[in-house]
Amino acid sequence: RTLFQSNATIIIAPIPFITVEEVKVLVPKSGDKKALLDLSIKNTIAFLNEIKKKDALVLGAGIKQPMETLHLMQSSLKLKELPVHIECFDNSNFQGSFPVAAMVCFKNGVASKKDYRRFHIKAVEGINDFASMSEIVYRRYKRLLEEQAPLPQLVIIDGGKGQLSAAIASLEKLDLMGKLTVVGLAKREESIFFPNDQVPLQLPYDAPEHLLIRAIRDEVHRFGITFHRNTRSKGVFKNELETIPGIGSKTIEALLQSFKSVTKIKQLTQRELALAVGSSKARVVWEFFHKQMEE
Repeated sequence: RTLFQSNATIIIAPIPFITVEEVKVLVPKSGDKKALLDLSIKNTIAFLNEIKKKDALVLGAGIKQPMETLHLMQSSLKLKELPVHIECFDNSNFQGSFPVAAMVCFKNGVASKKDYRRFHIKAVEGINDFASMSEIVYRRYKRLLEEQAPLPQLVIIDGGKGQLSAAIASLEKLDLMGKLTVVGLAKREESIFFPNDQVPLQLPYDAPEHLLIRAIRDEVHRFGITFHRNTRSKGVFKNELETIPGIGSKTIEALLQSFKSVTKIKQLTQRELALAVGSSKARVVWEFFHKQMEE
C-alpha cells in the first residue's frame, strides 16, 4: 500500500511489482473479482491502443492535414459526402451493473468535445450490448431529428456485425438509412464492416484515414471508460450508504455532497459527521461503520 500510495482493500498490481514472498497471488475465475480483472484488462488494452496510435504518428505513418485525411476516408469508404461530421458510439457495463454508453463527435477531422454525449442505459436489463447500442443510437438520432439538427455523414459503431446490426435497426426505425453512412469497427481485427456486406474492409494499418478512424474509436473508449468508472463509483458509494438502517436518500445526498466519498465518511468522528447531518444521524452512521470494523 505504501508502494502504490493506496488504501484500497484490493490492489491489482503489475506482475513485475509482485516480488514479496508473503504476497498471496490470486487468479479469479468468476464473480466480482473476475469482472474487475476483465475491466482492468479492457483499460489496459485501451491504453496500449493509445500508445500504438502515438507510435504510428511518430514513425511517419503519412498523417495528412485533417481535411486531406477526410478526403482519403471518403475515397476509401466510398462515401457519398465528405465526412466533416463523424460520430462514434461505445457502451460499457460491469457485470450488467451501471450500464452506460458514450458518443464522441469529430468535426473537420478534430474532436468537438462540446458535442460529446453520455448515456445511461434506461430500457435494457442485464448484459445486452446489442440492445444497449440500439437504444443509444435511437435516442441520439431521434433527438437530432426533433431538434432539426444536422446529421453526421458518418457513424462509427465500436463493434462488429452484431453491434452494427443493432444500430442499423434503430436507424431504420427513424428512416435514416441512406441519409448517412454507418459502419462497424471490429475490436480485434480493426476491420470495417458495412451494412449487408459479409466481407469487411481491411485498410492498411498505417493509412491516414485508418489512423483517424482508430483515433476516434480510442477517444470514445477513453470517454466511455471514464464515465463508466465515475458512474460505477458513485453507484457503489450510494448503495453502501443505503444499507444503513434509518438513513434515507436526503441524508445520503448530504453526506456525499459534504464529504465526497464513503472512504472519507468512514474516517470521520461523530462530531464531524454531525456538521452535515445532525447528531442523531451522525451517531447512526458512525456506529454502523465502526461495528463493521470491529467484526
